[in-house]
Amino acid sequence: MKNSLILNLRAMLARAQVRIIGIKRDLFWIPFDVLLPLLGVSTFVFIYKSLNVPDFAYAFVILGGAMIAYWLNILWSMASQLYWERMTGNLPIFFIAPCSINSILIGMALGGMVAASVRAISILILGILIFKIPVDFSNLSSALFIFSITLIALHGLGMMLSSVFLLSGREAWHLASLLQEPIYLFSGFFFPVKVFPFIISFLSSLLPTTLGLDALRQTLILGSKPFAFLTVELETVILLFLSGIYIGGSFYLAKRIETIARREGRLIVRWQ
Repeated sequence: MKNSLILNLRAMLARAQVRIIGIKRDLFWIPFDVLLPLLGVSTFVFIYKSLNVPDFAYAFVILGGAMIAYWLNILWSMASQLYWERMTGNLPIFFIAPCSINSILIGMALGGMVAASVRAISILILGILIFKIPVDFSNLSSALFIFSITLIALHGLGMMLSSVFLLSGREAWHLASLLQEPIYLFSGFFFPVKVFPFIISFLSSLLPTTLGLDALRQTLILGSKPFAFLTVELETVILLFLSGIYIGGSFYLAKRIETIARREGRLIVRWQ
């Protein structure tokens, strides 16, 4: 048992290390990876400026722009990863390795989290400095806790989607493209989801980014309370619940695929 745990921990750290080292492999791309997304975020800030909305609305956009980095990491570096490994011929190595496929997925999540944080933190800092956004750091510990459980739930969803994308075969690329823009809308990256009808906001809450962003805005941005969808306490409880659901679901799907791949040499699941 101890040897198995150590093996899986080493596999997890090794898989994370690959993505962390990849950050500094070509530092030339980091400025472009930060500045180009910031241009897109700035577009919405200038739209808000032209409408003469309060300054705290700019912070809605900057926080959303920072969280987009994590969603793109989930979509293209987590959900699509196993499918790409299959296309490049590396997937059989994952399944015949003595470690669990879950340890590999967790390592991907940890490494991707670090890589996405470089972009997200840079956008957040530059956005605050350039647009002089009022941010309240008095509840920083609460904000960090909410941010942490949001990332856990989000990467749990990414691990679960990696199995779904793998099973979808060639449609994985289309699924990734399909999910990108609608999530920008329904997660409220650039506006509060309270503007939606309640049923749409409720369904959008199945995405960790929706509740995470709403709770972070209430915690960090002065004057944002009237635009809140739910209370911070309730959103935190729901995020904890979603974390358990998505992580449990990802473990189940990964184990099911791993069992079928090793015993039967196929990746098609006959759900019964």
